[in-house]
Amino acid sequence: MAELNNAQRRTEQLPYHYDDPSIMGGQLEYQEKLWEFNQTHPTDTDGKQKLLKEMFAEIGDGCHVETPAHANWGFHHVHMGKGVYCNVNFTCVDDADITIGDWCMFGPNVVIATAGHPVLPVLREHHYVYCIPVTIGRNVWVGANVTILPGVTIGDNCVIGAGSVVSHDIPANTVAYGVPCKAVREIGEKDREFYYKNRRLDVWE
Repeated sequence: MAELNNAQRRTEQLPYHYDDPSIMGGQLEYQEKLWEFNQTHPTDTDGKQKLLKEMFAEIGDGCHVETPAHANWGFHHVHMGKGVYCNVNFTCVDDADITIGDWCMFGPNVVIATAGHPVLPVLREHHYVYCIPVTIGRNVWVGANVTILPGVTIGDNCVIGAGSVVSHDIPANTVAYGVPCKAVREIGEKDREFYYKNRRLDVWE
């Protein structure tokens, strides 16, 4: 069997050399787009939307990304549904695909990382990295300062509490938080009555 090259190893989610020119081509061009996006004037909504459509692999209608935003590839591998909102310092380590469903919301300083480095020191010395896709379902709210690690899937309608480190899959329709992040409870009748702690809900759609 022929030995896999670095591009093939990356596709197979195996450790690969990140400094291989054959897989790094075009990164600076995407970074240029990202730099341009981060310099846009706050009122230049049309300009921002144009650049977002050029930078993302896929972006739905009504998405809004605050500046500054950060990405390894200028969001080259990010697939975003409609109506997504990303607050300031939204960071995607997008060496592999990041898929985000409709109507998701991200607080400030959220990091979604598809890439990591092996624990074994000698592999890091030889510039090995791995990348595994991240999938976030529909209508997920991710609080401020959350880090989502490689290979994670977050189900529909979840709430991820501020400051969490999401290292494992989170089932749909749950509130989850902590370091590491764990599902704490299902979303249910209590949430129809209270919107925050003991503050009673007075609207319903």
